[in-house]
Amino acid sequence: MREVIEAVAQWTMRGETFALATVVSTSKSAPRPAGAAMAVSTAGEAVGSVSGGCVEGAVYQIAQDVIEGGTPVLQRFGYSDDDAVAVGLTCGGIIDVFVERVTDESYPDIRTVIQDVQVGNPVATATVVEHDQAEMLGKRLVVWPTHASGTLGSAMLDHAVADDAEGCLPPANPK
Repeated sequence: MREVIEAVAQWTMRGETFALATVVSTSKSAPRPAGAAMAVSTAGEAVGSVSGGCVEGAVYQIAQDVIEGGTPVLQRFGYSDDDAVAVGLTCGGIIDVFVERVTDESYPDIRTVIQDVQVGNPVATATVVEHDQAEMLGKRLVVWPTHASGTLGSAMLDHAVADDAEGCLPPANPK
């Protein structure tokens, strides 16, 4: 998120819709780690990288489709995947990329998360990236050291994820 934060902040401040592609899982010799991000604006500007250039073109197209249609997409790219080979992921690794449309409505805490990331305050975001019920995709829980906002669709799951995330976050910066 840090590598795309400035562009995302500008788009958000202008009230623009954009797509956020995030590497959510990797295996073998993946080109970028989980958490690597690429953002694409409605105007077509792209920032960040999910694969160091290997699959950015394909992810860019998925991002454009997600901006237009709104439905999040989880896409796997790997060496044995004909599409991945066609777009250049020949490193032998596998990456799963989640692409979602971001608006103030779909991510109500986006402005606070951006501000916290920019000033170095601890914050974590958990997002449902795979589920057999389409309406669950993209549900999100934002966690700070002292509280959480949003839902993953279940109070028990929210509590468990918030507890785990809070345990991984450093203490809040004193104001």
